[in-house]
Amino acid sequence: MSEEAVKAEAVEQEAVKEEAVKVKAVKKTAAKEKAVKADAAKKETAKTDVAAKSEPAAAEEKPALSEAAAAMSAGIAFVRSTFNNTLVSIADARGGVIAWSSAGKAGFKGSRKCTAFAATMVAQDAARQAMSKGMHEVEVRIQGAGAGRESAVRAIQSAGIHITLIKDCTPIPHNGCRPRKRRRV
Repeated sequence: MSEEAVKAEAVEQEAVKEEAVKVKAVKKTAAKEKAVKADAAKKETAKTDVAAKSEPAAAEEKPALSEAAAAMSAGIAFVRSTFNNTLVSIADARGGVIAWSSAGKAGFKGSRKCTAFAATMVAQDAARQAMSKGMHEVEVRIQGAGAGRESAVRAIQSAGIHITLIKDCTPIPHNGCRPRKRRRV
């Protein structure tokens, strides 16, 4: 065989391969479209089933937004202040977390995370999130002995949330396990 015939045969084989790849891609997209349509059909039937079941219980509708906001207007703010970080999470009365923030989330890194300023920024961020969801008054529970204890509480108050109670929940051992060796500074 001449070189031209070999080249022509190679080009032909490449064209056949490309065509096979295109056919496979078309089949894959068709299969995906079919699966999406099947999922949509399942969701439609589920919606109609739910609607049929909920018609008799039309009197038991969800409470209005104002009632939900009123129920969520009071909550609990958990402030965990360690020697390395400050975490603030604000929960509703049941304990479901509504808003949270940490020094790392606020953009602080390394030794700046354990400062009182970082704790202030963290508490303000969490308080703003909670206020946007309808929180107006909180009970503050502080845990830990870090630098951001008081500044976090002040920041929550300055953000506009009324503080009803401040409780220290720092765990204290009653001569529990053996402590670490004393630091030499």
